[in-house]
Amino acid sequence: MERLAFYFDSRNCSGCKTCQVACKDKNDLAIGTLWRRVYEVSGGDWEQKGNAWLPHIYAYNISLSCNHCEEPICMKNCPSSAIKKREDGIVTIDQSICLGCKYCSWVCPYGAPQFNEEKGVMGKCDLCIDYVDQGKNPSCVDACPTRSLDFGEYSELVEKYGEKEHIYPLPNPEITRPSLVINPHKDADMDKKMNPEVVNMEEVKHA
Repeated sequence: MERLAFYFDSRNCSGCKTCQVACKDKNDLAIGTLWRRVYEVSGGDWEQKGNAWLPHIYAYNISLSCNHCEEPICMKNCPSSAIKKREDGIVTIDQSICLGCKYCSWVCPYGAPQFNEEKGVMGKCDLCIDYVDQGKNPSCVDACPTRSLDFGEYSELVEKYGEKEHIYPLPNPEITRPSLVINPHKDADMDKKMNPEVVNMEEVKHA
């Protein structure tokens, strides 16, 4: 089975949020609704050596949307079977039968599904399914000025960019096996010992 996926290069991401804006524009999302979020992560501290203070501080960004997981926990927990997975791996929400119960949002470790107050149903990134069916890229991929985003078949992305890496603050990938390949920022391994935190939590927090 084909498995379409996103690639994200945290080394090049400037945190400009152009991808986020492109997603909102393409899907006509309401204020406060983000189907793609840009997380700003930073940590570290200063160390005094003699009369000098040396910086051990780092920062990086992560652009994240629905990961169209190989084992979508949202689909398994949807009581109305509104969430379906296509043969190409794209996970969609059929809003015509969605109950708006928010179960999918509660169980998703990435907080991808979001409640549409106006329609009373859930919504999320569908990988710009209409563009994909036309042979085009998702809007966020083409909008990225630093080309930090790419899109394609999961195995081909792994072959092109290397094995995916876990990166803070993402959950254990074994939970849902996300269709996401990440090239981590050079300082991402510092988060194991340097007190990392998402500094824009008010913007990216899950409902």
